[in-house]
Formats: sequence, structure tokens, C-alpha cells
Amino acid sequence: MSQPAPHRPLIAPGKAETDLLEPFESLPFQAITLVSTLQGAEQARAALMQEPVWGFDTESRPTFHRDQQSDGPHVVQLAVRHHAWVFQLHDPACRAVVAQLLAEPGPVKAGFGLGDDQKRIVAKLGVAAAHVLDLNHVFRQRGYKKDMGVRAAVAVLFNRRFMKSKKAATSNWAQPALTPAQLAYAANDAWAAYRIYEALGLKP
Repeated sequence: MSQPAPHRPLIAPGKAETDLLEPFESLPFQAITLVSTLQGAEQARAALMQEPVWGFDTESRPTFHRDQQSDGPHVVQLAVRHHAWVFQLHDPACRAVVAQLLAEPGPVKAGFGLGDDQKRIVAKLGVAAAHVLDLNHVFRQRGYKKDMGVRAAVAVLFNRRFMKSKKAATSNWAQPALTPAQLAYAANDAWAAYRIYEALGLKP
């Protein structure tokens, strides 16, 4: 009796392949809100708590030495279908609201590669992010051997190229005023995670 052929793991597309694709749409800049005060954080919380799923990511100022410890995250971003909020954590009152949001047990917080993010959140905000879904785990369950990341996931699900600026990624996220490029980068990372969750057909 012949044996069934072994299942081959799916392989995520690499950068060379995704570079050939048409660009993935971006969240309009007017749909991105920078939050740095208690008032802004409370307004964001009121809107977010109406939604069952949030795209989730964080940004930290880069470290440049092997023994240098990150004091991030410096930015937390949360997104829904038509809007994203980019929270700066300088103000203690704003930071406290962000901690409360991340500790909320109800909404799903979906993103990629969130292990380090969660450790930093505990260290900086004193809470553990609740109901977090690392989308890499979903893709592994569906047959992909290696971690996907947002770029490969967008290519697989939308046949589009997710634009990521290396300059923005390695910029100073701890500075008092974020640039438009930083805002767009941070917001779209979280928003793409939301779109991927949606496209996977997952339920909260």
C-alpha cells in the first residue's frame, strides 16, 4: 500500500518576489491620530473600545551597542478598519491610559513578532498585554514553516507589496515630536496587521 506524500511546508515569498508586486494601499494620513495627552488618550480609548479587534504594534528607539538596554517602547500604535492611533508615552497620564488599553481582556490585539514587545510593555508600563494574537502563529498553523512578518503576509493575502521605510524603522522614536514619516510608518504597521487579521477570516 503506497504511503501518502509528505506534506510540504508552505514558503513565504521573499523580498525579491514581493518587490515585483504593486504597492499595498496605505491608510490615509487624515485617518491617523497622534496621541500624546490624557485628553487625546481618553478620546482614543472611547473609540477603540467600540471595536472587537485592534491591529497592534510598538516602536522603540534603536540600540546601537551590544550591552545597551532598550527603554522602549516609546510608541504604541493601535488600529481599526478605518483609523489608527499612534500613542507617545512621554506623558504619565497618557501612558497610564495606554497601559489600561493593553490590559483590556476583551479586544483582540493582533500583530506580528510580539514577544519582545510584550516583554518591553511589562517593563515599561507595568502590565501584561491581554488577548494578544501573534499572526505568525496563525500562519504556522496554516502550513508556513517560518515567521511571515507583515510584508510576506500582505503579499500572500493581497498579492501586494507592503512598503516599509528602513529610515523610519531605525529613527529615534523617543524624540518629543514624531515626523509625518514616522507617524505613517507606525500607523500602517498596525493597520496592516488589522487588515491581515480580517483577510484571514478570523473571529474575535
